[in-house]
Amino acid sequence: MREGTDPRDGSGESMKAGRDGRIDLYRGLALVFIFWDHVPGSLLGLVSPRNLGLSDAAETFVFLAGYSAALAYGGAMARDGWLPAAIRVLRRAWTLYVAHIFLMVLLMGVVFVANARVETRDFVAEMHLGYFVLDTEQALVDALTLRFKPNLMDPLPLYILLLLAMAALLPGLMKARGLVLGASGLLYALTLLLDWNMPGQRGEWWFFNPLAWQFLFLLGAAAALRAREGRPWRLPRPLLAAAIGYLLLSALLALSWRFPELHDAIMPRAAAELIYPISKTSLAPLRLLHALALAAVVAAWVPAGPWLDRPLSRNLRRIGRHSLEVFCLGVILAPMADIGNTLLGDRIPVQILTGFGGVGIMFAFALLIEWSRAVIEQARLSRAAT
Repeated sequence: MREGTDPRDGSGESMKAGRDGRIDLYRGLALVFIFWDHVPGSLLGLVSPRNLGLSDAAETFVFLAGYSAALAYGGAMARDGWLPAAIRVLRRAWTLYVAHIFLMVLLMGVVFVANARVETRDFVAEMHLGYFVLDTEQALVDALTLRFKPNLMDPLPLYILLLLAMAALLPGLMKARGLVLGASGLLYALTLLLDWNMPGQRGEWWFFNPLAWQFLFLLGAAAALRAREGRPWRLPRPLLAAAIGYLLLSALLALSWRFPELHDAIMPRAAAELIYPISKTSLAPLRLLHALALAAVVAAWVPAGPWLDRPLSRNLRRIGRHSLEVFCLGVILAPMADIGNTLLGDRIPVQILTGFGGVGIMFAFALLIEWSRAVIEQARLSRAAT
């Protein structure tokens, strides 16, 4: 089967199969930006969404995670009923949990080895692993209960809880979507007003507050189900123009943070006291609005088409299709790129080499996953033929 007609892709005939390849492309882009953002001081991080607006790749990834999950498990529920679909969701959540624990062990191994060999940096402290060193027994218990999360690893525990919620909410999302979104929005508002969060290690709190981020995840899920029903959300032209204006103002504000004089010139003190801090932990309303405005504008302005089958787009879609595996790889590649930058003088050419080298490894890894699955499928078909 040619790439352009693969039902997993989103261009050409594949659009008839119901999967929009732009979703995989955007997930792939988010994974690339997350990797670059996780390499401290990397020049490539300057071109990531966090420097161009009030939200970043994390919001994009969570929204699209909800979108993709709803397409997969909503279709399973429509076909097989709630219980089989819920079991599939729970199995996926278990896979994520196992991946999280394995990834944590692997990450700690990389950091501890690097810390013993690089005298100019304390990678253990920078990766928030001091708790594990000082109180290993309790840290292990907290790790198993998702309370202890080293730096870079916060998204997986969040996604685990969001999938568990989806298993319970699937019937509501399919049959009473407005009610579910209303309850989700109310929980989000109460979380902001009452400063709710879930407990983490040693009296700390979750960096990605699930009580707030669930709203973005479920909005993504609702958008997917409406699209599946042939009723995608489309902003009227005045609201679309307002969304574009908000994105431009957000970009100007984000740029001003790098130039204090510009910031003071465009931001009145009263306005600053009103909007700051723009919390990522509890998904501040300005961040949520920016993520939704970006999704609406991209959906309206970026059509599917043959461009999705060009080499760069095809590779980005490939890593987006295997987001769990590639995300885990990126968590390991980021500290390795940071270590490489440190050992080689942290010069700009080195940063570019490690940044694009890491993306190349991500592309190759996703290709390896697809090749291995194709080999297994071919063997299965050969056995069935005989």
